[in-house]
Amino acid sequence: MARKSLITLAFVTMLAAGWITAVFANGTQEQSGASTAAAKYPDKAITLMVPYGAGGGTDVTARMLADPLSKVLGVPVVVLNVTGGGGWNGWSKLAHEKPDGYFIGFTNVPNMYAGYLDPKLHRNESLASFTPIVANVVDPCIWSVVPNSKFKSLKQLLTYAKDHPTEVSIDAHGFGGDDWLGIHRIEQLSGAKFSIVNNNSTAQSITQAMSGNIDVLAANVGEVANRIKDGELRGLGVLWDKRSEFLPNVPTFKEQGYDDVMFAGRVISGPAGMSQDRVKTLIAAIDKAVQNPQYKSKMKNLGLQLDMRTGPALETFLKNNEQMVKQLMGW
Repeated sequence: MARKSLITLAFVTMLAAGWITAVFANGTQEQSGASTAAAKYPDKAITLMVPYGAGGGTDVTARMLADPLSKVLGVPVVVLNVTGGGGWNGWSKLAHEKPDGYFIGFTNVPNMYAGYLDPKLHRNESLASFTPIVANVVDPCIWSVVPNSKFKSLKQLLTYAKDHPTEVSIDAHGFGGDDWLGIHRIEQLSGAKFSIVNNNSTAQSITQAMSGNIDVLAANVGEVANRIKDGELRGLGVLWDKRSEFLPNVPTFKEQGYDDVMFAGRVISGPAGMSQDRVKTLIAAIDKAVQNPQYKSKMKNLGLQLDMRTGPALETFLKNNEQMVKQLMGW
């Protein structure tokens, strides 16, 4: 009996040990599976926020990128336009989203800086409210007029605007935006004084210019290059350090005696606190997406200049750009 009891006890002990081992093994597998599921990114649609209306340069850039990026990531990339506040309705929303990589958006520079640098606005957000992912487009500013405009050259325009303060109207898209800063700098350099009409989108400004409701269209090269090539508009000057490869016949402001370089930098960012793993996933995916031949062809046709920056180079670029706005505005 003692021997039988010992055998039975041993058998039960073995069964128990096997059960415990199985439980631990299953638990380990479940934990591993959960970890794998948690690490999988992305596994649902990503929202790509545009802080301006449809039809402008940022919107066009976003919609061109969304399709090849969706294919690389294997999930839908949905463009969302959030308008108003000179872009800050969208940027404020982006800053307060969950930093899980499923809500990202364009943080346009220098446009966004005025919204928090201006002490009168008392805004809580700043550059630190975002996780910069990649800058992929630099789009220089340009001034243009309709073909029958009385202003045949930049010099004629600025002379008239100096002699007739605030009589000449020109558009901008929010206080402290790239077009607004470009106008402000040219006023400082030339003594001219314009009447600035602030709109929510470049598409709205183009409509106003084409219908004669504003005298001068301030925009970006990528937004008007084709209209200038087609003769719908006439370029007066590009605010860049050299002529645009897309509009080689339009002189720069520097060539015409006004040392002003201004541009729109379209930076894709997430809310502050995004994990670097997800940032790296997005950088790799965007880098692959912009190499798509169809995407590159569309960019060239629209006059959009690729300028990929990530990591420390991007952070330095943003901080230097921020400092330029501080100096120009005296903040």
